[in-house]
Amino acid sequence: MSSSGAMPAVSSASSSAAVGILSATTAKTKTKKKHFVQQKVKVFRASDPLISVFMWGVNHSVNELIQVPVPVMLLPDDFKANSKIKVTNHLFNRENLPSHFKFKDYCPQVFRNLRERFGIDDQDFQASLTRSSPYCESEGHDGRFLLSYDKTLVIKEISSEDVADMHNILSHYHQHIVKCHGNTLLPQFLGMYRLSVDNEDSYIMVMRNMFSHRLTVHRKYDLKGSLVSREASDKEKIKELPTLKDMDFLNKSQKVYVDEEQKKNFMEKLKRDVDFLVQLKLMDYSLLLGIHEVFRAEQEEEEDLEEDHTENESSPHMNVGSYGTSPEGIAGYLNSHKPLGPGEFEPIIDVYAIKSSDNAPQKEVYFMGLIDILTHYDAKKKAAHAAKTVKHGAGAEISTVHPDQYGKRFLEFVTNIFA
Repeated sequence: MSSSGAMPAVSSASSSAAVGILSATTAKTKTKKKHFVQQKVKVFRASDPLISVFMWGVNHSVNELIQVPVPVMLLPDDFKANSKIKVTNHLFNRENLPSHFKFKDYCPQVFRNLRERFGIDDQDFQASLTRSSPYCESEGHDGRFLLSYDKTLVIKEISSEDVADMHNILSHYHQHIVKCHGNTLLPQFLGMYRLSVDNEDSYIMVMRNMFSHRLTVHRKYDLKGSLVSREASDKEKIKELPTLKDMDFLNKSQKVYVDEEQKKNFMEKLKRDVDFLVQLKLMDYSLLLGIHEVFRAEQEEEEDLEEDHTENESSPHMNVGSYGTSPEGIAGYLNSHKPLGPGEFEPIIDVYAIKSSDNAPQKEVYFMGLIDILTHYDAKKKAAHAAKTVKHGAGAEISTVHPDQYGKRFLEFVTNIFA
């Protein structure tokens, strides 16, 4: 743990008390040893030991945080702080947890504060991540992309460079979230961790899912406002839900149909967020657009009902929370409410969702938010810019431009996606 002591470290004694037959040591810390509150033993079952360690670590760190008073205000040291635990596991849950592992929670007080500003209760956050194993959505060249079992959170494998970039912008990001009262299209960063298993480090970022935990996304676009090399590959296009790009959007004459008031609100939010990214010299971000077709979803649901119900019962990832089936976790809020009808959503959970306007050609729900915001306009970008200018000519629409130009071009493109 860092010298700032943002979060008390766990002593060996307390840690073994926590999980039965686990002994643990932590990095030296200047904080006093605290009294330990006995916690229930939880068995984390995941087919992947890394996921089990992640679940164990999140559970442990939230339990620790709950016992620490919320600071009146965050201090500069909180943005550098971390809490880490080293675990030697002799007998407890050996089939799922490795015999040695380490877990590090970055800037715990800052992310706790962000979760609160985004309206996410710590115990709901803990339940969504640890009540049942997250599952893998995709595995790409830049790591794995998982969803919490209730589909409310994204668990993304990131690089150590991303961790450094995140540290560089965290205090600015936090300030921005405070200023806009959590009302943003930026990713909602909720926790950042390092897991060490078999002497190998993995880095994890937890964010709110931009798509719905219950409404299926039927079409998906990643839009940058650049037209050079911005078409999905043939390999991508044959996927069940391909990530389409700017050229695909234009070629399909795709439009987003929302009413004027909603468009105005959306564009105001987007402009504020893009100004923030430009100030920090960040670029290469995209607008992630997901489209849910209400009529198509109704048809799919009818077809599903006609199929044998036993199939659904054995499926581990039904739409948890869609009809109040989640007793806790972020989507558990829906319990106390009537079931949602076709195309309906709960705005406090599906914060990136917008309903199509009454005069839209078909009833749709759009999910729109900014992704991949950590790329800084540095030497690497300048080199890429030089190479691309040589290849395409000085006036060509290329994605590697100065942050100001990038932001301006991006806003122009997004303004024109609306009908």
